[in-house]
Amino acid sequence: MRNKTFAAAALLAVASLTLSACGSGDSDSGQPVSVVSEEAGSQKAATVLDKPFEKPDLVLTDTNGKKYDFRKETAGRPTLVYFGYTHCPDVCPLTMNNIAVAKKQLPRDQQDDLRIVFVTTDPERDTAAALGKWLKGIDSQVVGLTGDFATIQAGARTLGISIDPPRKDDTGKTVSDHGTQVIAFSPETDGGYVLYGEDATVDDYTKDLPKLIKGENP
Repeated sequence: MRNKTFAAAALLAVASLTLSACGSGDSDSGQPVSVVSEEAGSQKAATVLDKPFEKPDLVLTDTNGKKYDFRKETAGRPTLVYFGYTHCPDVCPLTMNNIAVAKKQLPRDQQDDLRIVFVTTDPERDTAAALGKWLKGIDSQVVGLTGDFATIQAGARTLGISIDPPRKDDTGKTVSDHGTQVIAFSPETDGGYVLYGEDATVDDYTKDLPKLIKGENP
């Protein structure tokens, strides 16, 4: 369904990452995300960024219809953020379920401390109620955010994630083309210092979350 353009294992030192798309389209921005450090031949799912991303100044609406200030609400907490949409046929539910399953392996206090944030790329259909219903089937602690598309797109762009407005594919279905990276923010610095591609597995997140909770490199 998509051209998988992200392959962390293939990165060499000081390489650039490209974006892949979710949906039935095969779009690829081809733009570099960031300069990263990666050992040649490494099979790690995580890519530690040489220059962490600053948390986006993103104020949206949560599944309870209340204002959610991303910077304020996640300050000093280990945080994972993912941009996707509930009608996604493949990578979005897979990614969120992988993270949710791995999270359940953590001690209860760490589960409560971890912030997992899902930001819709299809806000017209993903209302607060629709997001809440979808996320309830994955993990009720996940924060779902919706709002103005331009605001969401701008916030994603600050993290090197490309989002295009939802469009009709050849079959008439509405799809959302967007980068499929998960960004992990450190509780120590609030910087987005680790990036995961769409091929990250439950085992990858299970292994890395205990370190991410402490702000350590996976």
